[in-house]
Amino acid sequence: MASSDPEKLMSKADKLTKLSFTRWSADWKTATALFEQAGWMRKDNEKAKEAFEKASKGQEMISSPWDAAKHMESAGALAKDLNRWSEVSDHYRRASELYMECGRSQPASDALAKEDVQPDEAIRLYNDACGILEEDGKEQMAFDLYQAVTSIYIKLEKYIDAATSLLRWGVAADACNAVHSQCKVLSTASSLNGLLNPLRVVQTSI
Repeated sequence: MASSDPEKLMSKADKLTKLSFTRWSADWKTATALFEQAGWMRKDNEKAKEAFEKASKGQEMISSPWDAAKHMESAGALAKDLNRWSEVSDHYRRASELYMECGRSQPASDALAKEDVQPDEAIRLYNDACGILEEDGKEQMAFDLYQAVTSIYIKLEKYIDAATSLLRWGVAADACNAVHSQCKVLSTASSLNGLLNPLRVVQTSI
């Protein structure tokens, strides 16, 4: 009968990954299943995060990057609940890399876009996510990301960066023949640039 104690499951799983005089090879397949089970059963976010991190490693060890990415995203979500912002970024970035190993650019970009708490870090991840889709020729899937990063730039009053982001969006729209979107985006960029010109004049005169 399977144990209902997540701590016992973790202990058993850890033992299966370690070599000994009686165990000459690690049983990652069995250990990973136990880590996963413990992750869903643990009520403490810190301990659940640890379980999913180990489950992710286990899936990598048995050559299953898709499932490894899923578990890393779960760990990232728990890190966010724990306010571990550096870990949030690291986990979602690793999840994105694992999705890319599967040749899945859309979930890879989605993983990067999930870290939306710290503005500067969110900008970097959104831009990286856009880059992944651009390289894969899926620019239209990045439209929401372009909009998100532009909005953050405007909130931070980084208007030149916002205009640059809009121009990048316009180029992407052109690449996928989204004429209506391209015209709308470039019009917004033009309006933003018009607002910037008086600011440049003031800055020059100071």
